[in-house]
Amino acid sequence: MTSPPTERVRILLIDDHALFREGLARLLGAEPDFEMLVPCSSVDEALRVLDTTSADFVLLDYDLGNERGSRFLVQAREHGFTGKILVVTAGLSDSEAADLLRRGASGIFLKHNPPSLLSKAIRKVMEGEVWLDQRYLKAFLTEQLATEPPDRSRRLTDRERDVLRGVMEGQASKEIAARLQVSESSVKATLQQLFLKTGVRSRSQLVRVALEQYRDYL
Repeated sequence: MTSPPTERVRILLIDDHALFREGLARLLGAEPDFEMLVPCSSVDEALRVLDTTSADFVLLDYDLGNERGSRFLVQAREHGFTGKILVVTAGLSDSEAADLLRRGASGIFLKHNPPSLLSKAIRKVMEGEVWLDQRYLKAFLTEQLATEPPDRSRRLTDRERDVLRGVMEGQASKEIAARLQVSESSVKATLQQLFLKTGVRSRSQLVRVALEQYRDYL
C-alpha cells in the first residue's frame, strides 16, 4: 500500500545576494518535502509576495544591504503572517540576536554551516523546535537582561530545569529522555508543566521566556 504524500513546506527565501539566493533556492528545492516560492531580495518584495501567496516558512537574511531583516519580523506579523521565520546570517552581535528572538524569530542559522544542516534546521523549526547556535545560547545565558525575577511559585523544579536545558540546546524529547534516563512520556509531561507554568504554547516561546525570566535558574 502506497503511503499518502507528505505535505510540502512552502518556503520563502529573502536574501539580497543573487548568487547565494538562487543557489540556495535550487538546493532546497531539490528536497522532496520543500516547495520554494519565488526568492526575494528585499523586505518590501517579500511582503508583496506574502500578500498574494501562502508561505509556511521564511528564511531571512539579516543583512539586506541598506536594511535589516528585523524590519521584516515586525511587518510580516502586521501583514498577518503566522509561519516560522529562521534568520540566516554570517554573524550577529549578542544584542542583535537577542532582539531577533524577542521579535519572533524561531532561530538563528549561521551561513558557514553546510546546506544539509540548513535542511535539518528547517524541519526542526517546523516541528516546533528552536534552532539556536551554541554561541548565542551561551551569550544569552550570561547576558544581563532587564527583567524582573519570576515569582517564587513559578520557580523551576530540578526535572523542569533539566528538560528546559535540553530544549534550549535543540534536543528532541527522545534525546532529552535518553540523557536523563527517563521515559519520553515523562519528558513530554514535564514539557506540558513548563508550558502551563510559563503560559506559552510552543518550544520557541518557551526558550524566549526562559532567556528573559529564568536565566538565573538554569
